[in-house]
This record gives sequence, C-alpha cells and structure tokens, in this order.
Amino acid sequence: MGSKGTPMLDQLRAMFPHVNASAPASTAMIRLPGQPDSVRRARMFTRTTLQDWRLPEHFDTVALVVSELVTNALRYGLDALPRHDGGTGERGLPPSAGAETAVELELMRYARRLICAVRDGSEAPPEISTEDGAADPAAESGRGLYLVDCFSDGWGWRPLTGDRRGKVVWAVFQTG
Repeated sequence: MGSKGTPMLDQLRAMFPHVNASAPASTAMIRLPGQPDSVRRARMFTRTTLQDWRLPEHFDTVALVVSELVTNALRYGLDALPRHDGGTGERGLPPSAGAETAVELELMRYARRLICAVRDGSEAPPEISTEDGAADPAAESGRGLYLVDCFSDGWGWRPLTGDRRGKVVWAVFQTG
C-alpha cells in the first residue's frame, strides 16, 4: 500500500475528477498470480486496505465486487496470456519474468468515493451474460457483472493503451 498512484488507471482518473485534482486521497495495489487462491488474497487485501482507510463498513459490498472482478479477470484474462507451460498446460508469464502476475487490483480512495479496478491481459470487453442485462438466476455462472452492477454505484471498463495490453474493469462506490 502507499500514497502514490500507479499508471493502471490514468484514463479512469480523468473520467472521475476528484475534489483535490492533484491526487486521490489514497491508493493501494496488489498483483495477483493466476491461481484460485488469488480471489481470497484480493478479499484479504481489500479488508486490510479498508480498515487502514477507516472504511470497514464498506467491506462486505466492496469485497463482493472485488471477488467478482478478480474471478472474471482470472477466468477470462488468463486465456490472453502467452502460453509458457513447459509441458504443464498452465498459462502464465515465463519464470524468468519474475513473479507471475495474472491480474492487478487497485483500490483508490477519494473524498467521497472508492474505486476498485482490476487489470487483466484480455482485450475482450466484459459482458453481462444476457441481452437485457439481467442474469439468469438458475445459471451456475454469468452473474458476476450483474452483481457488480447491482452492488456498486457504477462500473465500466477501458482498454489499456501504450505498451500495456489488456483492459481495466472498474467499479465505483459512494463512501460519504
């Protein structure tokens, strides 16, 4: 955690001007490997960050959305990573690239809102699974973005630009 922002959400910050135009009040970022345990790690990171920011009352809602965004990034974003499996059938960065990062989670706190954003390597836009935007309650999957839409105050996505490929899917929460 720290007070300096990362380049992941420069475009998003421009869309949501804040009270102090120089910087968000706080930012925190974690890189997560392409493993199922990463969803639990993202929730733990969110809990610790919100406690540090004195926003623990927002944990349940934010953690639900973080879980859905990270799950989607792992499910759909890993297919976009180059294959470096060495015969194991797993996707990921080559071992020489250091820690295998599949997704990044960034939390940004502003005066009256919180933004959580997840970056993955896929350039495909996120989609709510049905034409009318409502999830099928009997389906075993496909409700993630519907839940994000229901529990956040807004969400969206942006393709990454420059040298980075992929996209950022973000959700915003009013905190005050």
